[in-house]
Formats: sequence, C-alpha cells, structure tokens
Amino acid sequence: MDSKGKVYLVGAGPGDPGLISVKGLECLRRADMVLYDGLVNPLLLRHTTGDARRTCRTAGPDGRVLLQDEINARLVEGARAGKTVVRLKGGDPFIFGRGSEEAQALADAQIEFEVVPGITAATAASEYAGISLTRRDLASCVAFVTGHEDPAKEDPSIDYQNLAAFTGTLVFYMGLHRLPEIVNSLVAAGKDPRTPACVISRATTPEQQTVTAPLNGVAEAVADRGLRAPSIIVIGQCVRQRNAIAWFERRPLLGRRIAITRPAAQADPIIHQALELGAQPILLPTIQILPPEDWSQADAVLSRIHEFDWIVFTSANGVDGLLGRLWSIGGDARRLSRCRIAAIGPATNASLFAYRLRADLVPDEFRGEALAESLRDLVPGKRVLWARASRGRDVLPERLTAAGAALEQVVVYRNVDAEQLPEAEHRMIEQAEIDWIALSSPSIARSLKLLLGNRASTQIGNKVRLASISPVTSQAAREAGLSICAEATTYTWPGIFDAIIAAERTTA
Repeated sequence: MDSKGKVYLVGAGPGDPGLISVKGLECLRRADMVLYDGLVNPLLLRHTTGDARRTCRTAGPDGRVLLQDEINARLVEGARAGKTVVRLKGGDPFIFGRGSEEAQALADAQIEFEVVPGITAATAASEYAGISLTRRDLASCVAFVTGHEDPAKEDPSIDYQNLAAFTGTLVFYMGLHRLPEIVNSLVAAGKDPRTPACVISRATTPEQQTVTAPLNGVAEAVADRGLRAPSIIVIGQCVRQRNAIAWFERRPLLGRRIAITRPAAQADPIIHQALELGAQPILLPTIQILPPEDWSQADAVLSRIHEFDWIVFTSANGVDGLLGRLWSIGGDARRLSRCRIAAIGPATNASLFAYRLRADLVPDEFRGEALAESLRDLVPGKRVLWARASRGRDVLPERLTAAGAALEQVVVYRNVDAEQLPEAEHRMIEQAEIDWIALSSPSIARSLKLLLGNRASTQIGNKVRLASISPVTSQAAREAGLSICAEATTYTWPGIFDAIIAAERTTA
C-alpha cells in the first residue's frame, strides 16, 4: 500500500528570490523532494534540504528535454513514496504555466495536493520597470495575453480585433520571438501605431533590461538592444509612467556579478545585500567552517568560564563556537555573569544578540590591532580568553600579552580551505563572466589563490576584479600574487560593497 505523501504546486515568482511567498518558503523548508523549472532562481534552493532536481522542457546545456508527462509522473511517484514534494514553478503556477495540468494529473491519481500562488511575471516585471498596469487616469483595465499559443491548436484564439480596440493595458507573455507579428497584427487591426510600448527582459533579476518605443518601432528597438527571453511585452498609455517612477534599474550595481567567498552556510545576509544593490551574487566558498576535531579543550575552559575577566571574540564564528558549545553541554549565559566581552566589530557584536548578550567593547576600527589597542589599558593583570579559529593572525595574543594580560586561547572552530571551487563558478572566472570577487579575510585571499590555479588566475585583476575587506586582507592577497582593485574603508561586508560601487563609478 502506498504511503501518504503530498504535492505542493508553488509559485516562485519571476526571478528575484525575495518575491516568493512566506508559505512557499515554508513548503521548501519541509520538502523531501523539489522539482524546479528553468525559470526558478536557484538561490531559492538554499531554503531546502530536499532532493532538488531541475526540469526543462526545452533543449539546453543543463540536460535533456523533460516532457510534461514525465514531470507529472515524477510528482505522482514522489507522493506515492510518502514524500512531501514541491513543484517549484516560475511566476504563478496557473498563469500561462502548466500548473493546472499538473494539478489535474495529481487529482486523477488521487494524490493530495495544494496550490501556493506566486507573483506572476506581468505585475512583477511592470512594477520593477516603473510601470503601473492600471491607473485611474491612464488605464482602468488590463488584459493578459499569451504570445505563444499551443502549436497543436488548429485555430489561434487570439482576437487581435478586440485587443486593438481594448482601452486598457495589454500584456503579452512569452512573445519576444513573435514581437514583429504581434505588433503588425495589432496595427493591422486598428491599434494606433504611436501607442507607447515596452519590452522587459529578465525582469526582477540583475540582468533586467527595458526598451520603450512607440508600438510601430518597438520590435526594431528590441532587436537593436539584443533583448533575450524570458520577457514581457506591455502596450498602453501606462508605459508613459516609466520615465518618472522607474526604480530598479537605478540600483548602483545592477547587472554586476559578484562572487561571495564566505562559507555558503553563512552567506545569506551577504546575498541579500548584493541583491538589494542590484548585483547578482555568485556563491564561491573558498573555506569551510567546521567544529573542532576534539572539544575537550573547549569543554575544560567552559567548565571554568567564570574565572575570566574578559572574553574576546574576533568573529561571529567564534561567538557561535564558544556559546553554542556552552549551550550544548547544558550551560547558558548565566555562567558569563562576571565576564566582560569584547567584539572586533558590529557583525561579531550582532551575533552575540542571539545569546542575549552585548559586547562591552567594540573598537572604532574593526581589526585586530584596533581591538588590542582598545583593550590595552583594561587588561593588565586580568584573565582574558580569546575564542578563536584553528588558524589566524598572532597580533592579538602578542599585544594583549605585552599589555600584561593573562591570556588563554581556545579553538572553537576550524577554518579549512575548500578542496576545489565549484566547476561552474571556476569556469565563469576563466571566461571572465564574474565582475568582482569579494575577499573578507586573509585566509580567504590565500585560499582563493590556491584554488584558482594558473589558468583562472590570469583573469584576476584584469577582467575579474578583487575587492578586499581591509588592508590586512589586501596585504595577504598581494603576498599571494593577487591584485586588489577596491578596498573597504569600513571593514565590513557593506564596506566591501561601498568600495565596489566607488570603483565602478571611477571606471564608468
């Protein structure tokens, strides 16, 4: 007898991974199996631990064509195996998609399913391009039209006579390859050839491009710009709003591909920052953060944590390593009641908040030298504990010991070089398809050089530029033979992005 599984047909939105619904994310987080289509942003897969498989109904580099019947069969098989299955679809599952066909197949197989609506491309694309599809003084109605009808249909059902007479906004999905035919059909049916028109390509992504022109000139304008599918065609007086309220394409790093070298499990906040600036984040983890091979030293220190006057943290990993271990062995923040805490910077201080703690000291400059200087007059004769990585700079212990502190060091996490770069990302560097690589620590800089190899290294500093979080990181990169093109003045990830923006403006 089959186990009871369930299928969720989830709309992922049109490209920006932030446009999926809260319910859609909840489905991903509890999925055992995810079948996602080619229009889904793969960054969404960070939210699932299920077996994720890409489906593709058109030929391409990612594998063979997968017929709709095969997709339906996989959904049924997964549910019958007792799995929670998510079918993740670009845009909305039912708007010019095949979600309803998949729902029918599940219903016919007596499989329990649920539909989770998504933001459809028409509304998202137009709004990201600065266009409101309806507005009381311009358009009181809108029509969604497919630009790609089922080729098996004997008689096309698009009535261009009615569409030409339609007084509201026309939105064509999937019509880029038929744009001249759509324009000619509308004009022949009586549509004013001067009607404002717009084509939005790769909407809501860092690759978004928008072309506006009168209806009778939009096809030529799109060809000149070389716009690519997927796209949305918008026709009507509402297009006139774009010049005043376009917002997305004004983001300072729009279209720039920035490699995030932070460990993948810790990259979420950085990915969000990159997307907010219009950049395309590329995950390129060069190191792994792992627990110590043996916790005995840390456990011994934690058993007498109350003996220390100061605990010093130089990374969020150190916070999670020490305090996470304290919790796992049955302790909590009460054991730190007589300890004062120093954090190297705001990000490390923010990581303390999860444990309901705040740093007593954060230096104005976020590096080891500044932290040691801030502590110099506070630690003579005091017992100080530094929760550290398995490797790192020695400036802090040298200077605190010289200041008269009784310093102990405890390794609470390992900083390990990745064995290799992901193949696709390595190829992107070789082919200069990445604009920037952001380096957030000296160990990351050194690891990147080892991982690149000679072939990919030739692009660094030339077509692929490096941005560094601090002078210390820049020095480590240069010692490894890497050129730095931008350096943060505030030693944080937002500081890296600010440095990239400044560098882009000087070369614009």
